[in-house]
Amino acid sequence: MNGKIIAVWGSPNSGKTTFATKLATAIYESFETTVIVLYTDLETPVLPILFPFHKNEELASVGYPLSKTEVEQGDVIASMITVKEMQNFGFLGYKTGENKYTYPKFGKAKAEDLLTELCRIADYVVVDCTSNLDGNPIAQTAIEKADQILRLSSPDLKSISFYLSQLPVYTDSKFRLDDHIQGLNTPNVDVFMPIEEAKTQLGDLSFTIPFSASVKEQMQKGQLHMKTSDKRFETRMKDIASKVVAYGTD
Repeated sequence: MNGKIIAVWGSPNSGKTTFATKLATAIYESFETTVIVLYTDLETPVLPILFPFHKNEELASVGYPLSKTEVEQGDVIASMITVKEMQNFGFLGYKTGENKYTYPKFGKAKAEDLLTELCRIADYVVVDCTSNLDGNPIAQTAIEKADQILRLSSPDLKSISFYLSQLPVYTDSKFRLDDHIQGLNTPNVDVFMPIEEAKTQLGDLSFTIPFSASVKEQMQKGQLHMKTSDKRFETRMKDIASKVVAYGTD
């Protein structure tokens, strides 16, 4: 059986990367399954942020399999970052110093091939999509092909402004706005967050994610893939993971 694609999209600074990583970790730990997280951002490569203590030569890049004539499963596997104590859990993205000029340009077909290979390797492929879908063929293709699309907002004026401005850009049916499952994330607690006002502007919300100082500290220490001491946050992520896994099984 091919793996399922869960696309995580949302406004800038809404905590997409943290949420995608924590969701993948919750699925992996709760269901003892094979999981891959794919980070699509080439403007700000994510791998050196998640693994700051790895030397750059220790980090592989998704750009390598995408630069070949054909996307081969062996090249994809060789480009993943793994953690010793977490078997069957892979991290795939771009590394330090890479940008849009590092590798040859590719389009939708190559992105589809990559996602196909990932679904052959893993039961769940969580894709951390960039906010700008038009400028990123992997992110756009993930949205088009995903079994589920989780759309994040943060309770601030910038997030609301993003959606009021950008949602009209994505009215094409390929972006599947009607299929998006909306969630509210609180990535910061040091500024006023008009949560109730955000809910009014954004409409129906299927889940909310509380702020966690422990998770924020993990991001700074390169430990985002590990469990936190924040039981409230862990319980919420486990609940979301359960609903993601159960989705479409009825």
